[in-house]
Parts: sequence; structure tokens; C-alpha cells
Amino acid sequence: MLPPPRKRHSAAPRGGFPHHDPAASRSDQAAGRPYRSVARPISPTCPCQFTGHRRQKGHDVLSRSPGRARIATSPAQVRRLTAGVAEDHRWGVTDSRLLDDAELRERIRIPEAVKAAYTPHCARMQPARYVRALAGVVESLGVTIRESTAVTRIESGAAHTDRGVVRAPVILRATEGYTASLAGERRTWLPMNSSMIVTEPLPRAVWDEIGWSRGETLGDKCYSHMYGQCTADDRIAIGGRGIPYRFGSATDRDGATQEATVRSLTEILHRRFPAARGHRVAHAWCGVLGVPRDWCSSAVYDPATGLGHAGGYVGQGLTTTNLAGRTLRDLVLGHDTELTRLPWVGHTSRKWEVEPLRWLGVRSMYLAYSRADRRELAGHGRASRLARVADVISRRP
Repeated sequence: MLPPPRKRHSAAPRGGFPHHDPAASRSDQAAGRPYRSVARPISPTCPCQFTGHRRQKGHDVLSRSPGRARIATSPAQVRRLTAGVAEDHRWGVTDSRLLDDAELRERIRIPEAVKAAYTPHCARMQPARYVRALAGVVESLGVTIRESTAVTRIESGAAHTDRGVVRAPVILRATEGYTASLAGERRTWLPMNSSMIVTEPLPRAVWDEIGWSRGETLGDKCYSHMYGQCTADDRIAIGGRGIPYRFGSATDRDGATQEATVRSLTEILHRRFPAARGHRVAHAWCGVLGVPRDWCSSAVYDPATGLGHAGGYVGQGLTTTNLAGRTLRDLVLGHDTELTRLPWVGHTSRKWEVEPLRWLGVRSMYLAYSRADRRELAGHGRASRLARVADVISRRP
């Protein structure tokens, strides 16, 4: 979710990309080269993160690197899918490709899918094991982690907590979707809810009907967005927005998921994978993403105050945090590197609107996206105008 080079970003029409011409293609591929260069060390994520530290048994947290499949279920979604692959190619990601019908059915059988795209640049991870392993690496380097200590306010040289004040010359904020809980940060990044369900382990007969033997992660081209994967213990996990935002940038810390959200995700599960009907949903949980007003991530450090931050990953933080950490390291040390010259360094986003405008805007945006999805799935061949209205509300690039 790095903001693209500013000239190109400002030239691209909303919801699309500039008219294709050979010169533009060469320019885009050249502009994309440094992004691919700095991203390469974190693909796949875990081996680079833990090499030389905690790769012994029990700490290899990379499950598989199967790539990602993204499906389209309507003509309008097919056009968006095709445009996305073309955009990847313009940035030099030439191994992103459309799948023909036979290959899609060979990989994964989803009755309503009419087209799919594939990229090898995606990996599956076990998140709890990942967090524990990362904490172990940090502690092995001599860092002390203080858990159950809530920071309430940050200022130059001091982080105020519910247990006292921690003083340091450099303080870096990396609180993502929970940034709104800090004093003065209520409107900085919007905490966008994301929910998931996971089935009980499914029997072999179900998997024989579904396929999915390569374990690709799964997404779609609906406006309201779905993501999923098959787990190492033979479950299907499906995620989506559910109730997207709570009034006042509130967050639900216990992970409880509303029944309406569970029902909605279960409907998506059964529509995508009819063979899973009759098998119960075993667990449901939720969390929040950090969303800047312009939907662009940033890495910022002010040597005069010693304050810095990185985030606003909009759900793409697993690898982007690695890049952000290395970028903040170079900024704090005062090094002029390839990382510190990326366009997201020093990028600022304006604050979100005050309530109730913030709540009304986000709820209206997702209501419009949901209705746009229903219209497209009902057989309307053109992209829904409701989605264009939602784009205007959200101001997504």
C-alpha cells in the first residue's frame, strides 16, 4: 500500500490508470523497480525475518508460499480483475496473470467464479506463532518487552503510560488500528473493523470436491471484499468487513464478533464452497486495521523532536511493517538509503472528519459498496454507479 510516485498518482483517474502507451509502460516499470528491490528481502516474509535467530524447530512460522488467487463472479468484476493484472504488468510484475477456465478449475473449484487471476507473491502464516517468534527474536537481541502497559499519550522524549512515564530520546509510534486510543490521535487513522470465521476441520470428501490442493490464498473483486485461505489443519477461514466502523473510533478489544457478521461471512463461505454446507463454523473473531484518510501508508521521523511513526497499512501490514521497520531504522540513524528515498517517507495524510460525519461517511460508503455488489451479481453488466459514489465518499486513490 505504498503511495506510488506522486506524478503518476496525481495523473491517474479515479478507479483506473492512465492511458497505456509504450513510453508510459517503460516509465512505470522503471518507477516500480525500486519498490521490487526493497520488497524482495521480505518475500517470503518469515525466512528473512528469523534467519540466524529462531529458525529452530517450532519457530519456522511460514506455513506455505502458494501465491494468491483472486476471483471474479460478474462481467464487471472480470473487467476490474483484468485491469488489475494489466496494472501489475505496467509496474513490471509480469508473473501476475489471468487463469483460463481449465486452470482455475484445476486449482480450486468455486461454482460462481467466471474468471480468476493469480500471482505467486503471497504466503500464508500462522499469526500467533509469528508474533511469539518475533517477540523471541527481539528479546534474544537484548530488548525488554513490557506487556499489559497501556500508552496513553506520546510527546517528545516521553511516553505516558498507565504505570508511569517512559523517557527516551527516540519514540516511534507503531500502533496501527489502535492509534485512535492515544491522546490527540482520535482522527489520525480510522480503525476499520475486519472479521473472520473458520470452519471445523473438513473431511477429505469435501476437499476432493473443492480441490484447493495448492493452498493459494483467496480474494475476490467485490467492492466489499472477501479474503480466505485453507488452513494447515483442513479448515476454511473466510474474512470480510462485517460492521466496518464503530462510532467515535471505538475498538472492541476482546475480539467478539456480531452475529450478523458471522451470518454474512457464513453466507459467503457457502456461496463460494457449497460443499462446506452442513459443517459448522467453529470460531469467529475480529480486529481493526489502520486507515489513513487518503488510504496511503507512511513512514515519518522528525530528528528535532525524536518522534516518528509508521503505519496506515489498510490490511497489508504483514510485509509492509518489515519494510517500515527498516525504513525507520535508517531514518533514526540518519542514513541516506534507498529506503529513505521512497515516496512514503515523510508522507502526511489529512485527518478524518469529526463525528458524526466520520461514522456517517464510513457506514454510507460500505452500504453503497454492498448494494453495488448486489446489483452486479444480479446480472447488471456495467460497473455500479453506487460504487463510484462510494469512491467519492472514501476518496480512495
